Parts: sequence; C-alpha cells; structure tokens
Amino acid sequence: MIDRRHLLMGGVAMGTAFTGWRLFSGKASAAADTEFPFKLSEAEWRERLTPAQYRILRDHGTERAGTSPLNAEKRDGIFHCAGCDQALFDSKTKYESGTGWPSFYAPIEGAVGTAEDRSFFMTRTEVHCSNCGGHLGHVFEDGPKPTGLRYCMNGVAMTFKPASAGGAA
Repeated sequence: MIDRRHLLMGGVAMGTAFTGWRLFSGKASAAADTEFPFKLSEAEWRERLTPAQYRILRDHGTERAGTSPLNAEKRDGIFHCAGCDQALFDSKTKYESGTGWPSFYAPIEGAVGTAEDRSFFMTRTEVHCSNCGGHLGHVFEDGPKPTGLRYCMNGVAMTFKPASAGGAA
C-alpha cells in the first residue's frame, strides 16, 4: 500500500534522478540561451536533421569515439555545419589527435563560438556553430602549433565538401 510518505519519497527520488540526468546530459551550456542568426522551430530541426544529428547539434550529445567517417577524411575541402551548412573548418587545419574524433587546430574565422559547459561535473569549453548554435564539440589547450588548440568535433555534426578541381572548396 502506498501512503503519503512513500509517495513523497518517490517524488524526491524522481527529482534527484532528473537532476542527475541534467548534470550528465550536456545541456549545461551557456550557448543554449543565446540567439543565433539561423533559427528553426524544434519541429523544423527534427525534420531537417537525422536523429543522431539532432542528438548532437540540438541536445548537446556526443558521438562514440571512432564512429565518424569524417575522422578518416583526408581530402582537401571544407567541413560544414550539418545543421545550417555554414563553413566551419578547412581541411588544412585537420590533424590526427588520436582521440577518435575529427580534430582541428583552428576554425575558419568567425565560424564558431564558444561557451562554458558545466556538464559531467567539470568545466569545459563548448564549441558551437556561430550561425545556428548547433553543438559541435569542445576545444582543449593540448593541440599542435600554431595555435596549441584541439577542436575536438563530433563528426555527425558536420558534413564535408571536397575542394573542386579548380582548387576552391
């Protein structure tokens, strides 16, 4: 038999579980509250993106390491946001970080923004598309020269457009 005390304790347990889920869900980013030039409704985002893209770009998820075909992409070209098609990274800045995610030492100027991310009981620097706000990954200060930065990106959050035969992407 459920009495008031058990019902109250169940509510406390549910609240604790929800709080724990929020701490681990990756939604603790300041970018989530920012206005961006490219806007869609949640329904439009869900129609535009695959479920995996939506989970990363809109829900701030992370793909499993080593699963993105873009990690092995070696051709000349440009990596674009899968949400709005903004050019993000030139392939000339891509390098093998050994992390299992596509890594770059610099974005195209003005293409990305950063925000403090306090998920998983730590503080990191989230990287998002400056046009649509889509979550791309995180940046760390352990990258190669010339910047010393490692933009560790979720491959599912991007598309790749190879350079044309004329040399322009």
